[in-house]
Amino acid sequence: MMAYAATAGDLSAAARAAPGVLALQRALVWLVGAAGAIVFIEPSPYEIVTLLATVTFFATGLRLRLVLIPLLLLLVLLNVGYTISAIPLLEQSEVASWIATSWYMAVTVVFFAMVISEDTTARLDMLRRGLVVGAMIAALSAIAGYFNLVPGGRDLLTLYERARGTFKDPNVLGAFLILPALFCLQSAVSDRLGKAFRNVIAFGIMALAILLAFSRAAWGGLVLTSAFMLALMVLTSRTNAQRSRIIIMTIVAAVLGLALIAVLLSFDPIAEMFKQRASFDQSYDEGRFGRFGRHILGAEMALDLPFGIGPLQFHRFFPEDTHNSYLNAFMSGGWLSGVCYPALVFTTVIMGFRHIFVRVPWQRAYLAVFSAFIGTVGESFVIDTDHWRHFWMMLGAMWGMIAAAQVHKLKADEASSA
Repeated sequence: MMAYAATAGDLSAAARAAPGVLALQRALVWLVGAAGAIVFIEPSPYEIVTLLATVTFFATGLRLRLVLIPLLLLLVLLNVGYTISAIPLLEQSEVASWIATSWYMAVTVVFFAMVISEDTTARLDMLRRGLVVGAMIAALSAIAGYFNLVPGGRDLLTLYERARGTFKDPNVLGAFLILPALFCLQSAVSDRLGKAFRNVIAFGIMALAILLAFSRAAWGGLVLTSAFMLALMVLTSRTNAQRSRIIIMTIVAAVLGLALIAVLLSFDPIAEMFKQRASFDQSYDEGRFGRFGRHILGAEMALDLPFGIGPLQFHRFFPEDTHNSYLNAFMSGGWLSGVCYPALVFTTVIMGFRHIFVRVPWQRAYLAVFSAFIGTVGESFVIDTDHWRHFWMMLGAMWGMIAAAQVHKLKADEASSA
């Protein structure tokens, strides 16, 4: 923890007066990040660790900054809408559980925002380290299961011939791995040789796990968010030498990635599944009641139902779930939730773009989190992400970083004036 002594400027006076408490808080942030990769059991280690961290932080000091009030208000209104629509259905245990989970996710958003808004540089670094460790566990488990490297691993760690690792769903595994993979990619293109090499290996392992999850959204998400983040890194670099290194290393990484894919596709089972999953004419996407047809029909229903139809009820009217988080907000919570959910998401996106070029000590981590968050926002149009733990973690972290950036700018302006 002594490595973070230089971050004292980010701390409140109370935190600086209690170094032991500060070390405990940072360790808990690391543990929350690592536990986020193990969610195939209920309650998951992530829930337990997050609850422990929440209690500890509130007991040892945590502040709600004024800039976070809109976030809190939108989360409350969003879940009030869900709860009102669910009232006639609360005798169904799965509906009651869904509502409880939604409120819990809202609490975690506020928790992460408050945590990251102070001691920002060190806590973000601990969160990054924890996420990378958790992602390596999930990715290695997924790869071991897919290639049947451990007894019984294929049954436990795969689903429908797709790697899922320590997650219930291969799609969620792929989506979760994107942010840690971006952290590793950042190091690979900008850090010294030894550290960069280690992160190249870590990135390769995570990318392989994403490929074997056979999630089209995760494939596209990794490519697009990587390109977006690297472009932002080039634009925000302080020197031409940094820009040149990022560009050169990006080209090298792209060539190595294509070579890895070519080798993997030489195996017939992988090539066959890749061809099947890469197709854009999947049966569940097409037709009047396919994925996109349901989006249109559901939107028409939403306009006539101010209170929606309640959580987990969409499949009673259509063959499958919404697979669109924005539509699901309207259907599960009526107009109130349907307005508040996109307002919450796109307000965060707009504020995120406004803070890209703000010179703060944690700018590199900000670019990775923002890029991964943008990817999930786009993915939410074709899949239900509203209960993805890492999505709410990123949302809270974004607000925390934005709050901290405003304080940092204010202090910088005061120092400049002085």
